[in-house]
Amino acid sequence: MKILVVNNHGQYNHRIYRSLHYLKIPAEIIPNSTSLEKVEEKDPAGLILGGGPSLERSGNSSLYIKELDCPILGICLGHQIMAKTFGAEVKTAEIESYAQIEINILRENDIFKGLGPSMKVWASHKDEVCALPEQFEVLADSYVCDIEAMKHLKKPLYSIQFHPEVYHTPNGPRLFKNFYEVCKG
Repeated sequence: MKILVVNNHGQYNHRIYRSLHYLKIPAEIIPNSTSLEKVEEKDPAGLILGGGPSLERSGNSSLYIKELDCPILGICLGHQIMAKTFGAEVKTAEIESYAQIEINILRENDIFKGLGPSMKVWASHKDEVCALPEQFEVLADSYVCDIEAMKHLKKPLYSIQFHPEVYHTPNGPRLFKNFYEVCKG
């Protein structure tokens, strides 16, 4: 029941792993260049697509989203990769910010179970998803961003613009626990 944390070259990928470790959730970090076959051999309970500097350096992350049959949580760049994989546009945010904000939880669905109606989070808004991909619904928004979190309507695919792995997202551990519950089925 291990979660694989896909390292997309972001500064917080090791923090994601450490957060899971502190919560006693089995996890392993893998580079985003890991082949699909090697990921399948590991038989993950779920994947977390970590953050990173750019879509151009996202390696096989999009392939994992398309081909793997397990729950996936995209964080920051992972959120944008998921949107692009399903045909949505990602652009530079109108309001670039790195700050604690409050998001509105519109659907207390799976990963937000017990966290609504709002939540303080550490947000990284340089690039953002500007249109919802087909087959997705918005789970959370904020005054800064219309799509802070989204979920596929039929598959266990979730993504969030903010960082649950940092201190400035006080309920981040609860979100990780909720995602692990989804992974355990």
